[in-house]
Amino acid sequence: MTAGSVQAHPYLLGMPLCFIEPQEAIRVVADAVGREARRQLLGEVVRAWVDEIPEDELAVHYAKAVEVLDDDDLSMLAAWHASLEVGQPIANKDFLLKAFGHLGEHRREALRIAAGFRGEDAFESGVSEEQAIDTVLPFLSQERMAELAAEAIEIYCWDRLGSDN
Repeated sequence: MTAGSVQAHPYLLGMPLCFIEPQEAIRVVADAVGREARRQLLGEVVRAWVDEIPEDELAVHYAKAVEVLDDDDLSMLAAWHASLEVGQPIANKDFLLKAFGHLGEHRREALRIAAGFRGEDAFESGVSEEQAIDTVLPFLSQERMAELAAEAIEIYCWDRLGSDN
């Protein structure tokens, strides 16, 4: 080995180096991007959280999300229900909760939408994206966290390479 050269240790060859945990990478990206990119990242975090919820718990989480929605959000959620033709939608909590069981494969999407509205309302009342991310991340599996970290890096690049933020 000559002066000034660096040689990798044989045990490190071919081994990826990682200095940050996926959930920390997600937090770092959230802190480093503009408002629109943070909102997009939060949407991905919510999507990941909904994907991780066991089937038998979906209705409970949907009920919690719908419970705090205002009339405008309820109307938009009912309009989404109408697009699925699951009956004549009514923009009230009772209808939406009863219709949830009839959504079949669309139940997760209904929860994503309701949780997204809930998140927007939380932001308007002062809850930060950071608080929302910190609330959701502990519920994600390591595999999903790694996938989400990769998506966060893509969002970071999108934000830094020319979005309208």
